[in-house]
Amino acid sequence: MDVIERAKVDDADDVAALYLLARREALGSIPPVFGSDERVLTWLATRIRNGEDCWITRDESGVSAFMLLEPGWLDQLYVRPDRIGQGLGTLLVEKAKSTMPNGMKLWTFQSNVRAHKFYEHHGFVAVEKTDGRHNEEQSPDVCYEWKPKAK
Repeated sequence: MDVIERAKVDDADDVAALYLLARREALGSIPPVFGSDERVLTWLATRIRNGEDCWITRDESGVSAFMLLEPGWLDQLYVRPDRIGQGLGTLLVEKAKSTMPNGMKLWTFQSNVRAHKFYEHHGFVAVEKTDGRHNEEQSPDVCYEWKPKAK
């Protein structure tokens, strides 16, 4: 059973490797990673080593999913391809909601229909679409927002 835990400095390289693997497996529904693998590994590992809010799940094979949070934002969420559809993304989104109970936003590519369905299932609503000129990949994207239901 996967357990969610805060990423440690020692997890940084594994998280970065999972990110690259997940992005490669998703080619066709999302654009390729911008820059070299080394650049991406350094960028992500540095964020974790600097103590950013990174959460992971782990199984017998290692890190199985991760997310990076920023105040008001779910910045990154990726699941290892062999574990997609097994509830890890839901586990992480629920953690994000408990961490940011007043709501949050996230960006995803317009071409990533699987992500749209996933986030909409979890109560996120599309609030803005762009032509992608402000992301590294220069690919059209969409901003989703989640707000808690009024009591």
